[in-house]
Amino acid sequence: QAQLVESGGGLVQAGGSLRLSCVPSGRTFRRYTMGWFRQVPGKEREFVAAVDWNGNTDYQQSVRGRFTISRDSAKDSIDLLMNNLQLEDAAVYYCAAVWGDVAKMSSGTANYWGQGTQVTVSS
Repeated sequence: QAQLVESGGGLVQAGGSLRLSCVPSGRTFRRYTMGWFRQVPGKEREFVAAVDWNGNTDYQQSVRGRFTISRDSAKDSIDLLMNNLQLEDAAVYYCAAVWGDVAKMSSGTANYWGQGTQVTVSS
């Protein structure tokens, strides 16, 4: 059974940094675009960042310049380095994979989802 397993969430002060990681199991996602979504209670899940198998990336406008997504092809895993975290970045972050390009993921589509990891930002 294919799974995406996230790690790295936690509590951080505003202005601080966190690194999220996502490691697949059960199948390879080498030809998938992989990325991150986030969700807060009462709101829809929203796209954060994506990277395809060629290293092309896309970001939500509000995180550009602060978040960096990277991919380790050998491990078939991705990371999300989040710098200068703000209160509005607090959410459950979900790893995702889609058969398609970064534009497909940024439109909100994913074929596989992780279970999520909580990011809490304190003032």
